[in-house]
Amino acid sequence: MIRSLIAAVLVGFSAPVVGTYLVHRRLSMLGDGIGHVALTGVALGWLVGTGMHVVAPDQLAIPGAIVASVLGAIGIETVRYTGRASADVALAILFYGGIAGGVLLMGIAGGTSTQLNSYLFGSIATVSWFDISVIAVLAIVVVAVGIGLRPALFSVTNDEDFARSTGLPVRSLSMLIAILAALTVAISMRVVGALLVSALMIIPVATVQLFSRSFTKTMLFSMALGAILCVVGLVVTYTVDLSPGAMIVVIAIALYAVASLLRPGGIEGRTRRRSQVK
Repeated sequence: MIRSLIAAVLVGFSAPVVGTYLVHRRLSMLGDGIGHVALTGVALGWLVGTGMHVVAPDQLAIPGAIVASVLGAIGIETVRYTGRASADVALAILFYGGIAGGVLLMGIAGGTSTQLNSYLFGSIATVSWFDISVIAVLAIVVVAVGIGLRPALFSVTNDEDFARSTGLPVRSLSMLIAILAALTVAISMRVVGALLVSALMIIPVATVQLFSRSFTKTMLFSMALGAILCVVGLVVTYTVDLSPGAMIVVIAIALYAVASLLRPGGIEGRTRRRSQVK
């Protein structure tokens, strides 16, 4: 439980940092695409670990996910800039290719679908101290870069043409955002799983945006909210035998639904629009 709490806080705190940039840039589904590619990396790590007979296969799962996620993120940005295919086509290829590659490689490595499911839907109860160390290092990197380079990264996400006119390396900074998203996906897989990882990056940010117009405040408050959601979901599933990752996402969505009704002008605005239609 101690390892699970540490992992939950680290992931919940760091994931919204990148999510803030993705929401602002209207790339909310990027995390899903990278998450599917990360499955191929997980299976590749198992395959290498099985062949080496020195390191446990599951210890190479997260490093494999990191490599595959970063390569996938670079591929998406490259396709987006070269214009050889639209961004949604590139994401679709990552979606289907990532799952298919993961299933095939896991089968070759002698693994089972149950082992792959732990990365699909999360398995925070099985997090080891080795996983914690990797998650901690990557979370520090994500938070440090995401906050430390906030002015430049915000300029790129807000208006690429203006950022380019000021002399900022737009393409490099865009690639950096994609790589940060890849690292976030890799460290979040054990908590909420590859299929739900994007929700942890996006929903806390979307919830805070209902009440905040400041980019910096949105990032900071969503970081706190993400950590709280992960801890609450983990505590609930500690007493109820349910999936922690799914519980975290369901609570996050429920909170967003309530916040959208309670935000200033939320209910009144809907009532006014209905009356205008009538």
